[in-house]
Amino acid sequence: MSAEDLEKYETEMELQLYREYRDVLGLFSYVVETERRFYLTNSVDLQVRSADNGEMFFEVTMQDAWVWDMYRPARFVKNVRVVTFKDVNIEELAKSDFALPPDHKPLEP
Repeated sequence: MSAEDLEKYETEMELQLYREYRDVLGLFSYVVETERRFYLTNSVDLQVRSADNGEMFFEVTMQDAWVWDMYRPARFVKNVRVVTFKDVNIEELAKSDFALPPDHKPLEP
């Protein structure tokens, strides 16, 4: 496989992932972003914890989540637990964010 073929494959996979994201976005209420992954979920719990050495870390649990990862064969996950010392961003989606403009045309395959 040439470098050009690999680049084309990855571009197609990213486009397919974006289309799936666009299709499932309306099913979820929250966007959760960690340093390694991006999730959509309806149930998220964030707990701030303290390690034995005094450092703070975050424990994030989610149920019935969708994960942005083009290398995963199944992106729907029943339970997710993330433990991280890095930032965690949780945003509640407004239902108006899902509305497409009246002149919206779907992307061509």
